[in-house]
Amino acid sequence: MSAAGRSSADGGERGRNGLHLAALSLLLAGIVSFLTVAGALQPFENALQNAGFAMRERPASGQLHIVEMDAASVAAIERWPWAREHYARVVDQLHRAGARTVAFDVDFSSPSNARQDAILAHSLAGSSSTIILPIFGQRESHDSARQLDSLPIAILRDYALLGSVSVAPDSDGLVRQMPLGTLNAGAPRPSLSAQIAHQSGAADTFFPIDFAIDPDTIPRHSFVAIERGIFDTAELRGKDVVIGATAIEMGDRYATPGHGILPGVVIQALAAETLSRGVPIRVGWYWPLALAALSSIWILLASSRASVAARAIVTAGSLLTLWHLGSWLFLMRIEIAAALFMLGAVTLLRSAVLLHREFEHARLIDAETGMPNLRALERNIGGGSGGHTVTAMIDEFDALKAVVGQAETANLLARIEDRLLVSGCEAPIYRVDDRVLAWVSKLPLYELENLLSGLAAVMRTPVEVAGRRVDLALGFGIAEETEISGAVHAASLALRSDDVWTYHEDAGKAALEQQISLMGELDLAIEQGELEVVYQPKLELAIDRITSAEALVRWRHPTRGYLSPDTFIPLAEESNRIGDLTLFVLQRAIDDLSEWCGHGVMIRTAVNISARLISSPDFVEQVERMIQTAGVPPDRLIFEITESATLRDPEGAREALLRFRDLGVAISMDDYGTGQSTLSYLKNLPLSELKIDRSFVQHSHQDPNDALLVRSTVELAHQMGLKVVAEGIEEAECLAFLRSIGCDYAQGYFIARPMKGEDLVKLVTGELEVAA
Repeated sequence: MSAAGRSSADGGERGRNGLHLAALSLLLAGIVSFLTVAGALQPFENALQNAGFAMRERPASGQLHIVEMDAASVAAIERWPWAREHYARVVDQLHRAGARTVAFDVDFSSPSNARQDAILAHSLAGSSSTIILPIFGQRESHDSARQLDSLPIAILRDYALLGSVSVAPDSDGLVRQMPLGTLNAGAPRPSLSAQIAHQSGAADTFFPIDFAIDPDTIPRHSFVAIERGIFDTAELRGKDVVIGATAIEMGDRYATPGHGILPGVVIQALAAETLSRGVPIRVGWYWPLALAALSSIWILLASSRASVAARAIVTAGSLLTLWHLGSWLFLMRIEIAAALFMLGAVTLLRSAVLLHREFEHARLIDAETGMPNLRALERNIGGGSGGHTVTAMIDEFDALKAVVGQAETANLLARIEDRLLVSGCEAPIYRVDDRVLAWVSKLPLYELENLLSGLAAVMRTPVEVAGRRVDLALGFGIAEETEISGAVHAASLALRSDDVWTYHEDAGKAALEQQISLMGELDLAIEQGELEVVYQPKLELAIDRITSAEALVRWRHPTRGYLSPDTFIPLAEESNRIGDLTLFVLQRAIDDLSEWCGHGVMIRTAVNISARLISSPDFVEQVERMIQTAGVPPDRLIFEITESATLRDPEGAREALLRFRDLGVAISMDDYGTGQSTLSYLKNLPLSELKIDRSFVQHSHQDPNDALLVRSTVELAHQMGLKVVAEGIEEAECLAFLRSIGCDYAQGYFIARPMKGEDLVKLVTGELEVAA
């Protein structure tokens, strides 16, 4: 494809991604809008507004004063309702003090006696202050929607302005807003607070009260003190005064955000203080949500979780800054709960997507080398495309690791990968096993065979790693593209047969011949002592001593040489010879235990029991007789089983294990975590130990996911009274991690390699040193 064509294609792909992200953003905005309209986000919005009030808290202006009908006034006047001459005297006192406005939050809608009403009217008429009297509406009854309007009596209305004192709490019972005006007696009326602040607005429109104003800083004067002239007149000259009840017994109290229960007159004063700076502008939640929706596209484009977090913080911080400054400087009431919820949802969504990608990527990458792993190969093979899977198995890989060191193993594999690619292998190269690399080839078989012959020659040249020149030998296997395990097996046979490569079909024939031959020789090998048992030590971490070991079988064939257990043990299982082999290992382990006990060496030995044997009555009876006549304490024995041993016949397996446990033998679950591990295994089986598979342990000090699995397994096992063995330890850092999480036992090449019984005794008695 030409550069112009690629550019066009890339541009089209970006355009489609942009459309997808925009659509996702709109979808989320629609969901958030629905939640907002339904009121689901209102508690969050209220909490944000309360936080904003706390951040912007400030004192009242001092222009407005409250003359409160307080407890002292109630006690002094005694009688209720008060005679209107008391209010008249207060009006006269405020007139003489030069108050600019006198507003009442007191009900004058019912006549008193003519004399008292005339006294108050006379005072109102003679006052130079602007007088504001209250009006309010209330429902006729609980079941009626009809409103009854209460206005001051006619004799008083001639000398005053009217202001509505209606208060409308929100659905949660808190007062957050007040009207600019109301409809009363068929006419629009300004509210009391609008009259005081000289603001206008349409009837039945509301404005939010600024609860950032500290109500305790509004100057207050006792009604009875004003009536008696006991006050500094200079304090009230040119001020606005609102008169109302604050005594608890007079009622008229409301719940407010941030300030608790406040008298109605204080709320009227706060509303007037709010309007004194201007009528707040309601921006609402639409525009902030629209801004958040646009910003969410930017967040959704982030390519890492750190970038997502940074963009979310910048966007949310900018939104919060605009919200705060808008409320503080420009009297804007901005509702941002929906926008913040939108940003939070987008951030979590994008983070979850990226975390899933990282997890998937980690699952497809070999942690030690960074090469794609077996899962990646299984996912990427074409299947039916006519290609071949080719494997390269490294001979004596454990010895090579010992030479170059664990830290340089990845470098060694990288050098091998480079040679394979340079020599014509098709990328990518996968690491499908500890010592096996693989790739998919589209070459015809005859060309592939020539390529492998050339590769074998190239690999004879030593590889330099960390200043060392290392000799390599590779065995190659070929199989149909989907037959990965067949290609691995073919490479293994190629190494043992000294062939450069082996094709899987030929490998299958060779394997069948080997199976027939080997299994015919196994019985003889047991009789003639060709099999030997070695022991891999287990370090008890709490005391830093070798207190246990695992018995492993080895076969030194007289003509084939050393045979890997992976070669003959599966064949023994398939040919029903695993019982004799297991009894041989158990008897050798018992004999060695007896000898060690005679020398005072305290150590426990673990023997692997095949899944094929655990439910076999004959095998179980033979083992029981062997243990009962052994002459060694049964608690020195541990039987290691796998989860699959319980799957064939769960009840039979449990019964057999209980019989072993009753004899005193401990039961350990081997390779824990690699099968279908469930709590039912741990609960129902008579276990005393879990053995975590090396695939999880080996990199647990580096891989957070492996670390989490190992740590949680140790904690779970300890809570259930089980000991934990971790196998596959090859580095000091891994051992240190296991110590830190309280693991009980460690097993692996870093502790010690499998050894003969006499060497194990030396290790336990201190004649040999343990690496850890």
